[in-house]
Amino acid sequence: MITAIVLINCATDAIPEVAENLANIDGVSEVYSVAGSIDLIAIVRVARFEAIAEVIAGNISKTPGVTATDTHIAFRAYSRHDLEEAFAIGFPDAD
Repeated sequence: MITAIVLINCATDAIPEVAENLANIDGVSEVYSVAGSIDLIAIVRVARFEAIAEVIAGNISKTPGVTATDTHIAFRAYSRHDLEEAFAIGFPDAD
């Protein structure tokens, strides 16, 4: 699975609508409204590298209200949650 983190600037008065539209794009797994110099962050997860261009250039960048994007491709994921699950393999649930 290929993961891209897309930083998105959009028309300020349309942030909720843009976020909803982005969240409905195939390949976009999450959209976050954030504080700071950008308006939204989208997490894109696709099976093929070629699909990154389809999702970002073909859909996200063309979404009405999006004014600019900056894409970062993830090389490796570090997640405490994933590590906890891996080390729990074979152990019964404590819940």
